[in-house]
Amino acid sequence: MDELDPVIHPAVRLKITATLATMPPGDSMAFPRLQELLDLTAGNLSTHLRKLEDAGYVEVEKTHRGRTPVTYLRLSRTGRRAFEDYTTALRALLAP
Repeated sequence: MDELDPVIHPAVRLKITATLATMPPGDSMAFPRLQELLDLTAGNLSTHLRKLEDAGYVEVEKTHRGRTPVTYLRLSRTGRRAFEDYTTALRALLAP
């Protein structure tokens, strides 16, 4: 049996990757939208995103819309593959 990825396994990180995985590859979501969808504080979301970013699973793009800073998040190719492997391992673990 494959082990569950310890980077994705914590509940908040699993929610982040699952949410970002629903978007087509290459699409991104604004930080406030993800924060709203997951009902997390900005600090909590930032902490978990940093772990995912350090693992190469999430790509963070900081830009400006006018004078307002905006952060966009997307699942990297590596992150998408890791999430697929995670869900496969989880299904195998739960199979009768």
